[in-house]
Parts: sequence; C-alpha cells; structure tokens
Amino acid sequence: MMMDDHRLAHDLAAQAGELLLALRADGGDPRELRDAGDRRSHEFLASQLSQLRPGDAVLSEEGRDDPARLAAERVWIVDPLDGTREFGEPDRADWAVHVALWERGALTAGAVALPAQGRVLSTAQPPAAPPAPPPGQPVRVLVSRTRPPAFLDRLAERIELTLIPMGSAGAKAAAVITGDADAYLHSGGQYEWDSAAPVAVAQAAGLHTSRLDGSVLAYNQADPSLPDILICPAGLAGTLLDCLRAVDCSAV
Repeated sequence: MMMDDHRLAHDLAAQAGELLLALRADGGDPRELRDAGDRRSHEFLASQLSQLRPGDAVLSEEGRDDPARLAAERVWIVDPLDGTREFGEPDRADWAVHVALWERGALTAGAVALPAQGRVLSTAQPPAAPPAPPPGQPVRVLVSRTRPPAFLDRLAERIELTLIPMGSAGAKAAAVITGDADAYLHSGGQYEWDSAAPVAVAQAAGLHTSRLDGSVLAYNQADPSLPDILICPAGLAGTLLDCLRAVDCSAV
C-alpha cells in the first residue's frame, strides 16, 4: 500500500534531518559543511520523491526549476536545509528541513523537521492551535536574526511587542505553532520553499497564515518569490493586520 502524503512528508523531512545531523557531527569547515548539507539533503529528497512519487513535480531551493511544474497537478515544494547559516554554527538548533505538497492550487500536506531539537511538526498529526495572547500582554514576535523587518519600530508604536530573533523560517513558524511565540512576521525576501511546509502545518493546526497585507499566500507560481508572511493565532490576526496596514510595511 502506498504511504499517504502526510506521512511521506513527515518521514522524508525526518530522514533528511537525520542525514544532516550525521553530517554536522563530523564537523569541518563551516562553509564546506553548509554546502554539503544543502547538496546532500537535496539529493536525498529529490531521489526519494522520484522513486516514491514519480509522477509529481518538485520545486527545491537547491534544484533546477523546471517550468513543467506550472502545468502539474501535484508539486512537492522543498527546502532541503532551511537556516543554512545556523546549521554551520555548532551550538544552534534553529534550522530545519521543509517538505510540502501543493495540489491544484492549495497546500495539502507538509512537514517541518527540526533535527537539532529532536522533533517533526507535520500535517500527519497537526498540533492544536495555541490561543491568542491575553489583552494587555505583549505580543511575542519572531523575527529574522539578520534581517528584521524595517517597519517594526512603527508597529511597536501601535501594539506592544516583544521581539525574539531566531534563525530559519521553519524554526520561527514552529515556535508559533507550538505556542512558544505569538506571531511570525517577515518582510524583505523569501521564496516559496521558505514558507510552504511551515504554512501547510500552521494551516492544518488552525492558525492564520497570509501575506502582511492579508492576501493569500500563493504557491507554484512562475516566479517563486514570496517576500513576506504572517503566521499567528486566528484570534490575533485581525489586530495585527490592522496595525500592519496602518504602518505601511512597504516603507523603509
């Protein structure tokens, strides 16, 4: 019997994570380690998907983009190593493996493996959505370690924030999904593989996911750039979106 897509996403992300942990344990030059991690995880995922889902297309950060995916009904969107910078730093655990499935216009399955944290979040068994923070409590917002959004100072004038810098998009999304933070805000450059798996899991858990202007996150587009994202509990989304519209996220 063929494994269902939810379990396949989970298992492939987990197995790629194990491969990366073994590679990282060998040590070596950080740049070479990062390059090897990207390459070997991609090769593993591409090979497995070719064997197990031979009729499906694949969009991978580390692979050649085949325009034929635009006519495909099923496309796996993968980031073999999300948070490559953090992977090369021995003590950091905020890096991930993303495996997601897009079908006929929607994300239908996905998994985010956090190998250095020993866990996998997936649509095979999505966690329950965490509640919105109580009124009057600061909103714990996850932001990029290296590229925090320029509009955060303006946003903080409208709503009290506690900023939490963190590495990979998958690690940040996972912290919201598990209730360790309240929102993930990003602006300034991402691609479909950065967010597809985190969004698939967040949606399965009942969280709000959108662009910063509230519009839908669209995948398997001709241009895979998807520069901004909001993930948060549904009960917090209206407040955050109102504040985000008021501060003009496009302005530096």
